[in-house]
Amino acid sequence: MSYEKMGNGALDYMPCRYGDSRLIFRGPERDLDGDYTLFVGGTETYGKFLLSPFPALVEEATGTTCVNYGCINAGVDAFLSDATSLEIMRNAKTVVIQVMGAHNMSNRFYRVHPRRNDRFLDASSVMKTVFRDIDFTEFHFTRHMLGTLCARAPDRYSMLRDELKQAWVARMRLLLNSIPGRTYLLWFSTQAPGGDPGFLGLGPDPVFVDRAMLDVLQPLVEDVIEVVVSPDALEKGTDGMVFSDMEKVAARRLLGAAAHQEAADVLIKRLQ
Repeated sequence: MSYEKMGNGALDYMPCRYGDSRLIFRGPERDLDGDYTLFVGGTETYGKFLLSPFPALVEEATGTTCVNYGCINAGVDAFLSDATSLEIMRNAKTVVIQVMGAHNMSNRFYRVHPRRNDRFLDASSVMKTVFRDIDFTEFHFTRHMLGTLCARAPDRYSMLRDELKQAWVARMRLLLNSIPGRTYLLWFSTQAPGGDPGFLGLGPDPVFVDRAMLDVLQPLVEDVIEVVVSPDALEKGTDGMVFSDMEKVAARRLLGAAAHQEAADVLIKRLQ
């Protein structure tokens, strides 16, 4: 069943903040005094357009307190630069970190918004020197900027991509080393992590992350949990999602309710 005609399409995410953090998470706000499993990630973990994203499904099935610490369009930077988030991760019994793309974080080529990491703020002097023929004032989002650079300057684009991959591994190491408890990485995608394919495009989500990068991080976590969405789940598309007619295109780009159920099923087995 599709819920796109349900009322005005609005879904109440009960947005909330924790402590002094300026990040906005999906509610309802949870009590963090006892034991809890923390699910950290971006839009997929947040569960945009979904009544019950995978953290809620895991809680329902296991009875464990599962805190949805997903933030829309977040990358690694959103959590690593937030003292409150780091403290909440340190206090969690178990932390599951969704593998987020390498494009939504600041690096020596460009700077992103500290909370909405998909927002491109400005290019560094290095970036302007390497891509001197590009007017960076026309860009507001990282995907648009990277797609344009790939099309206009493919010979220099690979240099930028390699920098992002290296920066992502370094940033993830910092994040994982700051968490003393049980920590897992969650790969949630339409494709399995592979070797670096060498293509110049952005590729599938999580952008630019490959098997070798995950292998570097493997010793720092309990396990890397891989959830590759099945063709059957992809076929169901937006069934079970709540969105307005104006949000239909955006909803189709995201993983749907069936995909989240598959993720929850795998997580329930692996975390127990």
